[in-house]
Amino acid sequence: MTIFLFFAGLILLIAGAELLVRGASEIALFAGLSKLVIGLTVVAYGTSFPELVVCSVASYAGEPDIAVGNVVGSNIFNILCVIGISAAILPLYVSRQIIRLDVPVMVAVSVIMFLFSLDGVISRLEGVFLTVLGFIYTWWLVSSGKKESAAQNSEENHVEVQHDKKWKRLVFNIFLVIAGLVLLAFGSRWLVDGAVYIARALQVSELVIALVIVAAGTSLPELATSVVAALRQERDIAVGNIVGSNIFNIIFVLGASGIIASEPIKVSPAALKFDIPVMLAVSIACIPVFFSGERIARWEGFVFIGYYVFYTVYLVLTAREHYAVPLLNEIMLSFIVPLTVLTILITLLHSVRKREKIKK
Repeated sequence: MTIFLFFAGLILLIAGAELLVRGASEIALFAGLSKLVIGLTVVAYGTSFPELVVCSVASYAGEPDIAVGNVVGSNIFNILCVIGISAAILPLYVSRQIIRLDVPVMVAVSVIMFLFSLDGVISRLEGVFLTVLGFIYTWWLVSSGKKESAAQNSEENHVEVQHDKKWKRLVFNIFLVIAGLVLLAFGSRWLVDGAVYIARALQVSELVIALVIVAAGTSLPELATSVVAALRQERDIAVGNIVGSNIFNIIFVLGASGIIASEPIKVSPAALKFDIPVMLAVSIACIPVFFSGERIARWEGFVFIGYYVFYTVYLVLTAREHYAVPLLNEIMLSFIVPLTVLTILITLLHSVRKREKIKK
């Protein structure tokens, strides 16, 4: 039964992602919003709905490791695994707005989460602050995006809407979005229930379960949505979905969890020492990767996937106090980190030179 729920959940996720991307793309044209804004808001927030449910329930039930671990693990999974797989399938072009605004916002809220966690808890007041910040960001994003899109595409959208019987199409596409979100919610729940049962049978800690199993399970909507969007050539939605989801996870999911919790959410020393800094590091790494040529190449996608595999293996081995952990630490400090920094610097240098040649 557990295996059945696992695969049934996966099927629902894929179906829900297809409906969500199709409906959201049409609504973007109708509402006068760019597909990037839809990806950063409707799609991103919708695919993060499973994280919101899981974290809220965990906070209310007094399971802080699940709540914090789900947010941190989901953000790491989104960048390394979702972007990695999407780029490996099809190189992704990154909008300048994402590079100049949304990625810096993602880094900023990640820093805020890290600072809030230094005292070992996320308080209700901090949860309120994050939630208010989320409403301000969303309002600004939608209002500014609508103005820019209206200035560029008003005539084109008007003609298309008139010929397509706008109201019937609007209702139909809203139905697609809602149906997609429902399928995503049920699919995530079934998949996570099956995965958590399997993980507990292997006697792994709740923090590791949240960081790996629950985070990956609740992030599968992002994975399915971004992959489907990339295959449908909706690349703004593919990238915007991930960046928007990571922002949503911190400002709304963690914020709501902090408000709902009966007492301040405890942040485990293990998460504060390793996992939250990793989340912050991969968020910062997006800036030079996205900036280099304003695209995510296929080889960069495979590198991201490799990093996530290494991170997951490291977590599991550390949880089991495996003898290979010191060797992995040495490999990470002596090889992976220096190589990553060197690769980023070379990529940035190549990008700057390329831009200078274009200007000349």
